[in-house]
Amino acid sequence: MKEQAAGVEVIMVGAGTSGLATAACLSLQSIPYVILERENCYASIWKKYSYDRLRLHLAKQFCQLPHLPFPSSYPMFVSRAQFIEHLDHYVSHFNIGPSIRYQRSVESASYDEATNMWNVKASNLLSPGREIEEYYSGRFLVVASGETTNPFTPDIRGLCSFCSSATGTGEVIHSTQYKNGKPYGGKNVLVVGSGNSGMEIALDLANHAAKTSLVVRSPMVYLGVVLFKYVPFGWVDTLMVMLSRLVYGDLSKYGIPKPREGPFFMKAAYGKYPVIDAGTCEKIKSGQIQVLPGIESIRGNEVVFENGHSHHFDSIVFCTGFKRSTNWLKGDDSMLNDDGIPKQSYPNHWKGKNGLYCVGLSGRGLYGAAVDAQNIADHINSILRPC
Repeated sequence: MKEQAAGVEVIMVGAGTSGLATAACLSLQSIPYVILERENCYASIWKKYSYDRLRLHLAKQFCQLPHLPFPSSYPMFVSRAQFIEHLDHYVSHFNIGPSIRYQRSVESASYDEATNMWNVKASNLLSPGREIEEYYSGRFLVVASGETTNPFTPDIRGLCSFCSSATGTGEVIHSTQYKNGKPYGGKNVLVVGSGNSGMEIALDLANHAAKTSLVVRSPMVYLGVVLFKYVPFGWVDTLMVMLSRLVYGDLSKYGIPKPREGPFFMKAAYGKYPVIDAGTCEKIKSGQIQVLPGIESIRGNEVVFENGHSHHFDSIVFCTGFKRSTNWLKGDDSMLNDDGIPKQSYPNHWKGKNGLYCVGLSGRGLYGAAVDAQNIADHINSILRPC
């Protein structure tokens, strides 16, 4: 079954924080838009797929969406519940809700040079068992699916045996499925991945008396962000590396290697966020969290590590990030590569050809998404209403 949706000026794919920020900027310039969202809510990564103790890892002034700051009553590091509360207010304030089409999975988007329009085909998932194809057309297309598109679990030899009824009785989950450590008290839990999610989940598990194995939150990142206003990029990173060694000392004897590159360079070059210590380092030093090397293989509930040692675990939590996917974007290779990463470096990454844009892919978190959103809205407005 096919349905033709009314044409709009702007079609956005994704109702996460990047899509909401862009919607607000467009709304303030009276530019009509529609947002296609595959989940049944906006900001699903926050509402459905985040752990309970999650907080913003940067001070709130660096994480604000455009045109509506956080309430002054909020703490410096905003909690998950507070952030969701603010997003609800944000959507209501800018009247974004009526323009979101939930449970729409975009199948393809292509540019028609004859009409100078973007044509988007989406599957309507609201009616299970009934395949309804919807078609949207717009002058502009914004890729707002963000950096957290599809949860990624590495392919480890023997992983399937861990939770097989014949060989193992373990539980394997991604960090998007983890809520809190209450169900894991007294259990042997392996956290795979040493980014912010891995660090915080390991800490949460240890606080709930799980026998936790893994890794690293730094108050110096706040200083680094402030210094960016006054000091060259490279100097800030060098200073952050020096300060981390002074504050934390040598953690290599606990299995955590010394940093060779600064956190901001790593984020820009590799897409890796700096790890902000919320208490995990002390748990590691005290032995409450064990740090282990990389996984070699898995045999039932036994995990074999690269040092040749093996340990028994009841659960594995993969905090291994996400894979981006824009394989639905057809006929344009000017803006994004095969991994959904902008080809152009910051600050020219957000604009492609023929009215194609991306938001939230600069590697600069919520702050970068806010800048992208305003740039996109301003550029579209300049085309629609030239001076």
